[in-house]
Amino acid sequence: MAIVLHAAEGVRQGRILVVDDEAQIRKPISIMLAKDGYDVVEAADGEEAIRALRSGDNPLMVDTILCDIRMPNVNGKEAIAYFRSEFPGVPVVVMTGYPDVELAVTLMRQGVRDYLIKPVTREELLTVLRKSVDQHIVLKDQFAT
Repeated sequence: MAIVLHAAEGVRQGRILVVDDEAQIRKPISIMLAKDGYDVVEAADGEEAIRALRSGDNPLMVDTILCDIRMPNVNGKEAIAYFRSEFPGVPVVVMTGYPDVELAVTLMRQGVRDYLIKPVTREELLTVLRKSVDQHIVLKDQFAT
């Protein structure tokens, strides 16, 4: 089941879906993002992420998806294919512990915004996600008018 962490009132930056099967990675990232002002939805694998996007919340309210690649059930490549197909305007950032140049190139051609290799510094992760969320919010605002 997906877990939602909310940012402090008045400082909301956007909503990020964090998809990683390793709780010791997913939870600290989610807490860090919430402290930085983001609403965060957590999913332990691609299947859970897809369910979270298809549930009660409006999926277009997700401003960025941060996704691991190697996960059980629905892996990252399968989940990303679904995200790109069903929600092409939502940016996807990959964060993986397994560098694979060929996979990175393939995913970038499919529209993945960035491909990060673990371990990632707090500053690097926040910078990439801020740019991604900001870009999505600007595009979303342009289509709303």
